[in-house]
Amino acid sequence: MNAATTVNKTVLENGVRIVSMTMPHVRSVSMGVWVHVGARDESDAESGLSHFIEHMIFKGTLKRSAFQIAKEFDAIGGQSNAFTSMEHTCYHARVLDTQLATMVDILSDIFLNSVFDDDEVARERPVIFQEIGMVEDSPEEWVHTMIGPALWGRHPLGRSILGTRENILGFDSRKIRHFFRRLYQPARVVIAVAGNVTHDRIVDLTAPVFAAIAPGNGIAPRSTPTDGCDTTLRHRDLEQTHICLGISGVSVNDPRRFAASLLNTILGGNMSSRLFQTVREERGLAYAIYSFLTSYADTGMFGVYTAVAPEDANESIDLIMEQLRQMKREPVGVDVLRDAKAFSAGNLLMAEESPDNQMMRLAQNEFYFGDYVPMQTVIDRIDAVTPDDILALANALWGSGRPALTMLGPRAERSDPAGRIGF
Repeated sequence: MNAATTVNKTVLENGVRIVSMTMPHVRSVSMGVWVHVGARDESDAESGLSHFIEHMIFKGTLKRSAFQIAKEFDAIGGQSNAFTSMEHTCYHARVLDTQLATMVDILSDIFLNSVFDDDEVARERPVIFQEIGMVEDSPEEWVHTMIGPALWGRHPLGRSILGTRENILGFDSRKIRHFFRRLYQPARVVIAVAGNVTHDRIVDLTAPVFAAIAPGNGIAPRSTPTDGCDTTLRHRDLEQTHICLGISGVSVNDPRRFAASLLNTILGGNMSSRLFQTVREERGLAYAIYSFLTSYADTGMFGVYTAVAPEDANESIDLIMEQLRQMKREPVGVDVLRDAKAFSAGNLLMAEESPDNQMMRLAQNEFYFGDYVPMQTVIDRIDAVTPDDILALANALWGSGRPALTMLGPRAERSDPAGRIGF
């Protein structure tokens, strides 16, 4: 981190936290209003409601119409958006530092004063239906959606963040307001700002309005899922068969997360990884193949994805499983681990140059650790990982069972991969 870069935090009386990073070497400011509420906090009947609210926040307040919100962001050259995850919802924007006050005013207004008008709700339903359709039309995205319930069953983490069409048809302004008031409590709100701005300036602009949020009655604790190993095979008329495996991973707070990150890099995180080299470069079976990590507060998933010709699906699964088993059998080479550490450190340090990335990291550090974790601390923890650490992690997580598996493509439902995916 640049020597002139500083991180500060203020907690309002109602529990709202304001965290900022001053980056004097940039000309922009990135701001996010975060809520520690996401799709895993919904009941079955509410599934999709967090994401619906994310859309509705931009659809009008007591003093701005949806068009005015869009026009005012455009008028200051701002980039605004929002996203919903399993554990968070974020409303964010980025502008030149000269437009900071206007950005804060708009973001504060949409977060605190949205009206959730029923006419706007009705207009937004088909938009979300189209978003669901886009995911269903993308085999890569859809097979990733399928892996959630294959690993975590009916637990909320196994559901789609977008919800179901049936649920969305039943959402109205009353349900939205009830969910918003019940879960959008000040102790779960973090205002994260990074860029060419001082902390005092951010507090002066945000504290007077966010201090008005009344405390709630508390939120029910989240339940932790039990990992499963279901296999889901679905036919679809495609050129390729899309394959996704899901295995036990690590939580965001797990001290082994640094070893997990390096394991992921070595197995399938870049072009020199074992999966890429074996399945694509040596065998020529796939254009895309990679591994991935998904971590939450109390659990996680380690996954592998590829897409291959239908006749090559079994061979590809065999090759993937052999690489997974090898990670359990023998330590990775010292030179391989050294290169993975250099790759990870390089990506982390380059991300530090972006105010958007820093804003997101500020919020996530606050939610999961209660404080800012310096990047050098992260790099030091990565550098301390040994080959034996990675070997122990692979054996501890993957045991002797088998991963969850989803396949989507021609004749996928006729496949019988169960005997191929055991450890």
